[in-house]
Amino acid sequence: MEFRKTLEAAGAIWQREFIRYWRDKTRIISTIVQPLMFLIIFGTGLKSTLARGNFGLDFVQFMFPGIIAMSIMSVSFFSTISTVWDREFGFLKEILVAPISRVSITVGKILGAVTIASIQGFLLLLLAPILKIRLHPLSFPYLISFMILVAFSLASLGLLIASLMKTTESFGLMMQLLIFPMFFISGAFFPLTNVPWWMKWLAAINPLSYGVDALRQILLQRQATGKALSLVSLHPVAINALFLLVFSVIIVMLAALAFNKKN
Repeated sequence: MEFRKTLEAAGAIWQREFIRYWRDKTRIISTIVQPLMFLIIFGTGLKSTLARGNFGLDFVQFMFPGIIAMSIMSVSFFSTISTVWDREFGFLKEILVAPISRVSITVGKILGAVTIASIQGFLLLLLAPILKIRLHPLSFPYLISFMILVAFSLASLGLLIASLMKTTESFGLMMQLLIFPMFFISGAFFPLTNVPWWMKWLAAINPLSYGVDALRQILLQRQATGKALSLVSLHPVAINALFLLVFSVIIVMLAALAFNKKN
């Protein structure tokens, strides 16, 4: 009975997060336009970079998985800002006095962010034919699974940070400090197989780099030769999945603890 009550509460919070997202058309458009700008501007301006590296990959196609991951990261992080808003405007207190567990609130918030981020990632995935990326139908379950996994890990991290922040301004500043370093050291713009040791170390603790690596291998497996992919890949897809799973579990536990203590 208690488990059912927790699920119902988490589902109600998830529904609230999704409705809030769906009603904000400006937010939907901006989160689609921003990655497209990156893809067009950087893809066109830096297209010769990868060609000179003799990796045998078109730069726009190489960057496309990173752009999907970037969109998922941005939406996952900023979807959890609702926690800070709810605290500032008093709605969070109303939820906390309700006879529901705080775990259900945590799970509902995370699942709401995961749903929104996964939708954004899927919309960008529809651009693959335009970029002349050949996708096998059996690749879609793997791609969607990894998008959900990346969204879950980053939404959990976002909620952990939101649980520690008191104002939306401080949350926004913290996100800016995290988003760009995580994105630029994710392998979205350049391969991480031939970078300085300190950058490899940072990439090793960056969950986004594992998501980009897996998405690139799955997306381009029919587009590039095995040798070309091996030159730009860090880990086997299974290792990427394992890291994201372990990272997600640890961060969800920390987010739940932080949420209980700070709220």
